[in-house]
Amino acid sequence: MARTVWDSSVGKKTVMAVSGLIMLLYLVVHMIGNLKIFFGAGEFNHYAHWLRTVGEPFMHYEWTLWLIRIVLVVAVIAHGVSAYQLSRRDIKARPSKYVHKKRRATYATRTMRWGGIILALFIVWHILDLTTGTVHSGGFQEGHPYQNVVDTFSTWYGDTIYIVAMLALGLHVRHGFWSAAQTLGAGSRSRDRALKTIANVLALLLTAGFIAVPVGVMTGVVS
Repeated sequence: MARTVWDSSVGKKTVMAVSGLIMLLYLVVHMIGNLKIFFGAGEFNHYAHWLRTVGEPFMHYEWTLWLIRIVLVVAVIAHGVSAYQLSRRDIKARPSKYVHKKRRATYATRTMRWGGIILALFIVWHILDLTTGTVHSGGFQEGHPYQNVVDTFSTWYGDTIYIVAMLALGLHVRHGFWSAAQTLGAGSRSRDRALKTIANVLALLLTAGFIAVPVGVMTGVVS
């Protein structure tokens, strides 16, 4: 049954919708946590340490954090694979171009695929930068997330990569949230306007919230 559902277009769209909402929930929580950097190094570092002790003593040190990471990895892979397969299926269904051009789609719709690629590349860079420290500038300091963040956003390329990725994220969320609602049956004529408004507000808040951190470092508010 699971294979039958996965092989269908509806099944793949459902997987995309559910995995997308899981990642969206994480992004909201992650953004709120990031904004703690404006309360100083002590507050931000304490928050980062708390993430590793959530659930203690029932959960061992970092077990909850690793559980969250595993869920996110599964969600990202499921989202990416289903998106790719749906894209290939769509191309095969109409191998030749339309005689008449389709109505021009919104900018967010036309850039969903490229936005997804940008975000996938950003996730890899972000992990290598602030989790493993592999590509981190200024010398990665284990257990000092505040200083690591400041180091990253003290470079022009760190700011550029992050801001471009967050703009892509905003467009992705704006279109993706509404699409997920339609896929899961939450959309209707009476609710479409409210869903689009929620999508726009979420996209705006997430984009502004995430970009506020590099802007804070660039302006000296965070130092």
